[in-house]
Amino acid sequence: MSPYTLLPFIVLIGAMFLMTRSAKKKQQQAASMRNELQPGSGVRTIGGMYATVKEVNDDTVLLDAAPGVDLLFAKNAIGAVLTDDEYNRIVHGIEHDLKADGTVVPDDASSLTETDEPAADASSDASDDKPLDLGKKDAADKPADEVVEAKADKAVDVDEAEPKKTDGEADAK
Repeated sequence: MSPYTLLPFIVLIGAMFLMTRSAKKKQQQAASMRNELQPGSGVRTIGGMYATVKEVNDDTVLLDAAPGVDLLFAKNAIGAVLTDDEYNRIVHGIEHDLKADGTVVPDDASSLTETDEPAADASSDASDDKPLDLGKKDAADKPADEVVEAKADKAVDVDEAEPKKTDGEADAK
């Protein structure tokens, strides 16, 4: 046999060795994480439930899911041990202090569009301007009472235009 025919088999065996080696590393990391569990730490199960470790035994873990709710899980069911900040953010909705991070971006753009004038001067200038008329030109020529009466007359005309139905007639829809 030539060495060229053996080359694909050697590459295949090497790839299998590398894949099993990385899988073993992940399993060892997960096992060490589960062995380092301590009461009081926040965890996420493989099912996605967040809880606090109450008690650790050889093969089981007692979790406190809610006040008065204790659940017994196998150690293998623990998917991740969370840091205190991450657990509080997810479970309790408590964010860490944003001022310690430095720059805070505002929610609106008002701080970005500030002018040198005080706010009182800007609002008085806006109130002195003539209000804009956004109505139709027909309605602008007539007083408001006439416009309302004209609309009411049109509504009455529409009702009269429809033929009245008698008791024997029915709409088939």
